[in-house]
Amino acid sequence: MTRFGYTLMTEQSGPRQLVDYAVKAEAAGFDFLVSSDHYSPWLTTQGHSSYAWSVLGAVAYATSRVEMMTYITCPTMRYHPAVVAQKAATLQLLSEGRFTLGLGSGENLNEHVVGEGWPAVTVRQDMLVEAMEIIRELHTGNLVTYDGQYFRVDSARIWDCPDGGVPLGVAVSGEKSIERFAELGDHLIAVEPDPELIQGWDAAHPAESRKIGQIPICWDPDRDAAIARAHDQFRWFAGGWAVNADLPTPAGFAGATQFVRPEDVAESIVCGPDLDALAESVQPYIDAGFTDVALIQVGDEQQDRFVSEIAEPLLEKLRAL
Repeated sequence: MTRFGYTLMTEQSGPRQLVDYAVKAEAAGFDFLVSSDHYSPWLTTQGHSSYAWSVLGAVAYATSRVEMMTYITCPTMRYHPAVVAQKAATLQLLSEGRFTLGLGSGENLNEHVVGEGWPAVTVRQDMLVEAMEIIRELHTGNLVTYDGQYFRVDSARIWDCPDGGVPLGVAVSGEKSIERFAELGDHLIAVEPDPELIQGWDAAHPAESRKIGQIPICWDPDRDAAIARAHDQFRWFAGGWAVNADLPTPAGFAGATQFVRPEDVAESIVCGPDLDALAESVQPYIDAGFTDVALIQVGDEQQDRFVSEIAEPLLEKLRAL
């Protein structure tokens, strides 16, 4: 049976609100939580971007059952992979084994801030391979020295290391990335309901694994208000990841999406009060073979009501699919 998650969208809610939503999401019956890990919001109208790891540490302490995951962390520029390995190990201990480290090659929006430029995609993927190798080694608890093309680690050890390390999810988008990362990752992450991705991953990664997707929805008792909010805060979604990975600032996303109309957004994001329609928008992920699907409720305006009142009946409809 497909498992359903709730997204802690750090770009659209403050840190205290996110912890509160996480507690309510657990009570509503979500199976897992995923958190974005951003330095900037996609658009200035979202208005937030708190440090995901602090939020997740608080969530780990405030919850007891629900699983947790970064969706996703880039361990190559803003963070050195040795630091990511330590953070993930600590969070796994705080959550008592409920954490999965979701990794990817990142977006310019978040990684350029450290002033190291933005490499080509092939370089970013090479860097991610090295980073995952380092994280794997450090999660053994052994002393690690690593001398790669992009990263060096000098006599490092994680002293508080969970038994078995931390499961790694890795974002893939096609055959080439599956070939690069299937041996290093435990679980697949993807943002498109493409059955060929699932088939390719299973062929390259025969061990049991999760296939974790994510989809935005915009619940509101007023459909027009939902469409307006989705357009105001989530029209960047229409660009696709080939574009989204390379734009450097919220101003860039605003410029790139200036001609996206509300009706365009409504075609790609289900908006309004119809829970059947919201649930049915997830069906392509189920049909494609995803084991886990995380929902994004767009905007903070109706977030508390969504997670407190709407999530439980919506989950019933999703599980009935």
